[in-house]
Amino acid sequence: MKISDQIEMLELSLSMGDREMVIHPVVIRDKDSYVLVDTGMPGCYGKIVELMSQAGIDPAAPHSIILTHQDIDHVGSLPQFKGEGVEVYAHAEDQPYIDGLKPMIKFSADRKKGLLESLPTQLAEAFEATFSGKVTNVTRLLADGEKLPFGGGLTVIYTPGHTPGHISLYHEPSKTLITGDAMVVNNGELQGPNPPVTPNMDEAMQSITKFKAYPIENVICYHGGLYQGDAGARIAELTESL
Repeated sequence: MKISDQIEMLELSLSMGDREMVIHPVVIRDKDSYVLVDTGMPGCYGKIVELMSQAGIDPAAPHSIILTHQDIDHVGSLPQFKGEGVEVYAHAEDQPYIDGLKPMIKFSADRKKGLLESLPTQLAEAFEATFSGKVTNVTRLLADGEKLPFGGGLTVIYTPGHTPGHISLYHEPSKTLITGDAMVVNNGELQGPNPPVTPNMDEAMQSITKFKAYPIENVICYHGGLYQGDAGARIAELTESL
């Protein structure tokens, strides 16, 4: 879905055993390059590339990757999107997990074993090699308030709580907030992060207060997709008790 000339929201439906999960990676366009925000689960590469092509984005063009955080459904297809010269951006607090120096905090050994057993051999081997701790995945660390040049201007907002190094992004030209998992859209309603998978809810809710500083017309949540109501009023309502 085209949000603006620079922002494309993708929508992928994934089968997760007996349930379906829908995720929304984002592509930020520039004239001859793009930035992919989050890479989906292992095995999502082909579908993401297909959706990009349908949106008129050349997947083979020069590109960078921004990871909002370490969770498996955000970093899973990183092995396929990485390549020579591809910058991978993330916050320092999540970098050790993304580089495989520490186990991902919500990805137990049993879950990892089950996932790898479910994947084709080539995908499983690529995943293990990428997150083995023997290679550097994150090539560029992001700081709170940092302004990136992508798409005419992208501000990094450090929003820990869902993970220690979670970030969100604000695209100034289109007044679009990309929340990662800092917020979700559920049945059309903008909500805070999902409590069962948010280890520090107090910190996560405090992080949401940072969004009050920005004029917001579009909110893209990785889970739930696009919200175009009065985001400022809704964020104020969610954080009123804080």
